[in-house]
Amino acid sequence: MSSTDRVGRLLNLVPYLLARPGIPVEEAAGDLGVSDRQLRDDLELLWMCGLPGYGPGDLIDMALDGDRVTITYDAGIDRPLRLNQEEALALIVALRMLTETPGVGHREAIERALAKLESAAGEFAEAPVAVRLAGNADRLEEFRGVVQRGRALRITYYTATRDETTDRVVDPMRVLVVGGKAYLEAWCRRAEAVRMFRIDRIDAYTETEEAAAPPPQARPTDVSDGVFQPTPDLPLVQLRVGRSARWITEYYPCEEVQRERDHWLVSLRAADLGWARRLVLGLGPEVAVVAPPELVAVVGGEARAALDAYAAIPAAESTVH
Repeated sequence: MSSTDRVGRLLNLVPYLLARPGIPVEEAAGDLGVSDRQLRDDLELLWMCGLPGYGPGDLIDMALDGDRVTITYDAGIDRPLRLNQEEALALIVALRMLTETPGVGHREAIERALAKLESAAGEFAEAPVAVRLAGNADRLEEFRGVVQRGRALRITYYTATRDETTDRVVDPMRVLVVGGKAYLEAWCRRAEAVRMFRIDRIDAYTETEEAAAPPPQARPTDVSDGVFQPTPDLPLVQLRVGRSARWITEYYPCEEVQRERDHWLVSLRAADLGWARRLVLGLGPEVAVVAPPELVAVVGGEARAALDAYAAIPAAESTVH
């Protein structure tokens, strides 16, 4: 039996058992079309599955009373995997984005999964949705050509941490792919330092007649630990994080994670407090700011303003039909 078949069975096993507490293992195995031994192996695997954190209260839990099994914690898998049209299209778009992302491994597996999903979605998968990342393979080669020609560039660049677009002149040094994202590393004359520019955030560029000339102190960045490398001079942000937002501890480098009963206290460095503000507001009620005080004040003020704006909407206008 393939691993794909087993994953599909495991996704349906939890809601099946939730609907039948105390069912005999032998009866469940017969319903699912597997052997008693295979079902017991599946139950052993389920004990190691769950939510990020992977500790008590995160992993799927069950009670085995003799030959009877009961799920005591489902980790959110409380129904069989059934995708509606919007969910199927979202997955199709996400997989198409992965196939366009340079440096992504297991591309053949992604393409097989995409083909199966498109086949299952039928006509809906043919919706007029085209996916093309700005940092795809074609543009990657385009910027490699820029580096080889050795010309200074005038670029229009969007800086996500400050949510602003700037114009600057840079001296290209190299193009590289880190974590599936393509970057142009260059000496930035505005910052007077080496900077990594994400290619998908370069809105426009023009090659100048001037030769690229990074100064002697310009050195390639060590990206063995990732592009963003926190330093002690950056603002330290402390967040109280709920269960559904714990993924940020895997996505962003954290200095400390204190696992409390209902929440985690997470400490991380932010390149800019404006970036931290947008991160917290985007995560909603699952995250609360503990420090620094200025971030607490800004986020609290914006949250109250948003609530006041909702309260000002007349009841007739706020009704969704």
